Parts: sequence; structure tokens; C-alpha cells
Amino acid sequence: MLEEQKKNLKKDMKSANTYWITFLKWVVLAVLIGVICGLVGTLFYYAVKNVTLFREQNVWILLCMPLAGIFIVKLYHVFGLIQDRGTNLVIGSIRSGENVPLRMSALIFIGTVFTHLVGGSSGREGAALQIGGSIGNFLGRKFHFGEKEKIICTMCGMSAVFSAIFGTPITATVFSMEVISVGVMYYSALVPCMTSALMAYFISNRLKVQGESFAFENPLDFDLLSFAKVMVFGVCCALISILFCIAMHKVGEFLNKKFKNPYYRILVGSFVVILLTIALQTMDYNGAGMEIVEKAIHGEAEWFAFLLKILFTAVTLGCGFKGGEIVPSFFIGATFGCVVAPLLGIPAGFGAALGMIGVFCGVVNCPLASIILSIEMFGSQSLIFFAIISAVSFMLSGRYSLYSSQKIIYSKLKPEYVNRDTK
Repeated sequence: MLEEQKKNLKKDMKSANTYWITFLKWVVLAVLIGVICGLVGTLFYYAVKNVTLFREQNVWILLCMPLAGIFIVKLYHVFGLIQDRGTNLVIGSIRSGENVPLRMSALIFIGTVFTHLVGGSSGREGAALQIGGSIGNFLGRKFHFGEKEKIICTMCGMSAVFSAIFGTPITATVFSMEVISVGVMYYSALVPCMTSALMAYFISNRLKVQGESFAFENPLDFDLLSFAKVMVFGVCCALISILFCIAMHKVGEFLNKKFKNPYYRILVGSFVVILLTIALQTMDYNGAGMEIVEKAIHGEAEWFAFLLKILFTAVTLGCGFKGGEIVPSFFIGATFGCVVAPLLGIPAGFGAALGMIGVFCGVVNCPLASIILSIEMFGSQSLIFFAIISAVSFMLSGRYSLYSSQKIIYSKLKPEYVNRDTK
């Protein structure tokens, strides 16, 4: 009996040592990833910011869109990524163990900056996930980590650059753990991802990167009627999420089918965006459009703005320009909410904030990250309503997702293992 107790004690001590060693290893590595990705993310933030300012002051640069498109396609062709899967490669690599080439970080950096320079409608987070994922994956390989440890390195990089650019470290942590497989959280990555995200946030914050945060007026008081209104609005956000996902996939498929040559495809897309911009006589739908999001949260938006942003983004990214879809989803959700929410008795500005979180949740299938994002962007004052709209939009957006490599592991409707592809 005494001998058995000694053996158990040795096992417990060995187990405790393993926990401490693993903890220290990941903290040190996550700090390294956070520092590198924080610096790269900061550089990327300022690059996009400066080219956006240049475009706004020199509207003629829009006419250079075809040239920029040809340059981007040529760049990817020269470096062997002409069939680039972008963010889908990073997400898919976490399940498959596939390597993410380091050169992807440089290519998506340059491609996204040029896309914003000439007025393509795209965001920054897709680039953030690709830049961070490729850097993390590269470091995992350099340290000769096994497949499972390399996966955590990839997620750390994703969290770090996302955090550096948006100034939302907790959202970045949870998003990277949640976006891979719907219904499954990679809890083993919690400490590493949080450490790298916070380190990257600290660096970008010290280098004067301004995170996204907003204030809205006239939030709702919580009662049964308000609860019902937000539930109904959540249904609307789920439908807009589905519309956005379908548009993104179908427009891309159509352009790929009709114009198999990537140079012709990006030229056609360029001319469509230029003609649309000239016809509308506004550049509100070019670039990321966060200034339009801010106006919507202050109660100003055109009723058709969300539809045009869907069109501009689908054409821009579908033809081969680079960037992300999440900031456009903010634009779509905010402008949609500003116009539709008042019809349900919800103040326009508050409706824009709710729509922004609701559509984001519907297109990425990340309810926990969406709820945390609402706190980091808007504060906790109306948390209960953001939680409601995230839950409803998540459930009713079904199998639709911006990321085709995302998997539905457990059903949204019942506790059942399904392991199905998104669409």
C-alpha cells in the first residue's frame, strides 16, 4: 500500500512538472510570436492607413486599379501562389497540419496595401490572419515542433496580428480558437494565444495604433418587448449574413468560371468597380469603409448602402484583389442596422451597433468572439442585447460561412456530431 502511494506521488510530481514546463515553454514562445507579429501588424496598420489617406486625397488613383490588379496577380504568380487559398489555407492547416508558406505573409501584406491604395473594397483582418498564421507556422517549423504544437503556433500568430490591428486582444484570442471548427474550442491554445495577443496589443498600443471602439446613444432598456425586438432583428441579421456569404462565394465562382485567366479576371473586376464608383459618384464603398460604420452608429446611413457594399466587396475579392471580409461585414451590419432597426422600434445608432455584431457573428460562426468583441468595441452597458443578437444570428445562419475551410463539427440545432463542411 505504501509502495503504491509512493508511485502515485511520483506520478503526480511528474505531471505537475510537465504542466509547469509546458506553461513556461508556451509563454516564452507566445511572447516571441507576439513581439514579431505585433511589429509586423503595426507596420501593416500604418501602411493601410497611409495609402487610404493618399487615395482619399487623390481620387484619380482609382483609375490605376487595373494596373494594381495585374501587379498583384503577377506577384502571386512569380512566388508560386497563383492558386492562393488565402485565409482558408490558414484555417484548414490547423486541422490538417498543412504547412503555411512564410512568403504568404509578404504577399498578402503587399496585395492588401495595393488593394486599399486603388480603392478595392476589402478589409484588413483576412490579411491579419494570413500574416500571423504564416509567421506562427514558420516559427513552429523552425523550432522543430510536432504537428499539434505547430498548430498552436499558427493560432498564436493569427491572434497576435488580429489583436495588433484591431486593438481587441481578448476577441483575437477567442476568435482564433473558435473559428476553426464550429462547436469545438481549442482550449489548449488559450494561454499561448492570449499571451501573444496581449503582447502584440501592448506593442501596437505603444506605437500609437488606434483600436476600433465606438460609442452609441439611446440604448434600449431591458424588458420583454425589447427582448422580442432584438430577437427579431437577430433573424434579420442572420439573413443578411447568408446573403453576404452567398454573394461572396457565387460572384467568385462566376468570375473564375467565366474568366479562367487570372489577369483577365482581375481586369474585368477592376473595370466593374471603377464604373460602379463613377456611376454612384462616391467612394463610400471603396476601401474598408470604417468611416461609414462610424456614421451609421451615429444614426446616418443610406438604405441601400449595405447592398452596394456586398456587391463591391464580392467583385473586389472575387476577381483577385486581396484583403479581408470582416471589416466589410461591419459596414454591412452597421448600415443595415441603422436603416432597419428603427422599423422595429430600436434606435438607429444602437441598431447599427447590434447589426455590426450580428452580421459579423453570422458570417464567421463565432458567437463567443462576437460577444467579447461587443464589449471591447462598445463597452458592457448593453451586453445582454449583443449576446441575444449573437446567439440568434449564429443559430439561424446555418451552414453558411465566409470561410469554406471552416467545419461544422457539432450541429447548431441539437447536441449532435455532424462534421459537415460550411457553404
